[in-house]
Amino acid sequence: MGKPEDVKADAGGSFEMIALPYAYNALEPHIDARTMEIHFSKHHLGYTNNLNKAIAGTDMANISIEDILKKVDAENKAVRNNAGGYYNHNFFWEIMGANKGGEPTGPVADAITKDFGSFADFKTQFTDAATKQFGSGWAWLVVGKDGKLSILATPNQDNPLMTKIGLSGTPILAVDVWEHAYYLNYQNKRKDYVEAFFNVINWEKVAEKYAATQTVPVQ
Repeated sequence: MGKPEDVKADAGGSFEMIALPYAYNALEPHIDARTMEIHFSKHHLGYTNNLNKAIAGTDMANISIEDILKKVDAENKAVRNNAGGYYNHNFFWEIMGANKGGEPTGPVADAITKDFGSFADFKTQFTDAATKQFGSGWAWLVVGKDGKLSILATPNQDNPLMTKIGLSGTPILAVDVWEHAYYLNYQNKRKDYVEAFFNVINWEKVAEKYAATQTVPVQ
């Protein structure tokens, strides 16, 4: 098994692979090392290389991934799918960690209680959104322009930053429900995978993302 830091994008592209902040086996037993290696070094790398090819020679080669997502047209599927895949996976790796899980504390916990009733109610609704997303996609916890938290699900590699596609909100938590994220260990039991995901959520990082929305206007 290789090392995450050894996975490199093809030379010459605008975007590079950002190394995982932990080893492939760090999230076991909840997410197994083999799945993490394939997910990162094959799927995520593919999105990165294909994004760089799709934007080469365009004005998008010189702007941030967030700005690409905000301006991408629904019909530009090469950029839409690969920019989404690049951003979504970097986000996903970041909000997980070893020896994490549990429940959030502080302002983000207060916001969850305020907007969902309780952490238990939030967990039920988030799990439901992730489990019922038809086919491949994601479930997200987002902060809206009004400052309220909400849950949404997106197909394929769409995400809440794609305002031209009709989505809206600043994401602070997400779970990948493409089969390649869980099939080796969980087969068709997506709900079991989502339940396991709650054991690796890095709530400190989620809290940081939430705090940023309270000091910077939500776009």
